Amino acid sequence: MFGFLKKKNKPEKTEEKVELSAEEKTVLTDENQQLMAKIAAAEQADPVEIDELAGLYEKLGLNYATLEQTDAAIESLEKSLDHKLTIGDGYKKLMSLYNGKRAEAARNSDDAGIDKYMGKMDEMRQIAKKVTISG
Repeated sequence: MFGFLKKKNKPEKTEEKVELSAEEKTVLTDENQQLMAKIAAAEQADPVEIDELAGLYEKLGLNYATLEQTDAAIESLEKSLDHKLTIGDGYKKLMSLYNGKRAEAARNSDDAGIDKYMGKMDEMRQIAKKVTISG
């Protein structure tokens, strides 16, 4: 009568992939080259500005993720968190990339890969706890 106990059909969540144009890819690639130059300069600076360096690595990682260069994105986002623990866009994207890698390992029946990325996701949850408690 009221439908309280009826099972509802939920639409499946699908992540829409937006295909980048060649021009957009070129712009992001050029921006990444500029970011890498800024990172190199920031790392050579006498008093290294940790917040700035973390932000540059985060932006670089997010650009790599947009370009679907997953391994480079993971590396840059991890470096960002090495410099400064935050739970912003870079954190969220890194967690998503780890989850994608874990799912890929599961599809390939790669137990070591599953364990690796489950461990990485656990580390990310610990970062969230640290930031939340100290913040």
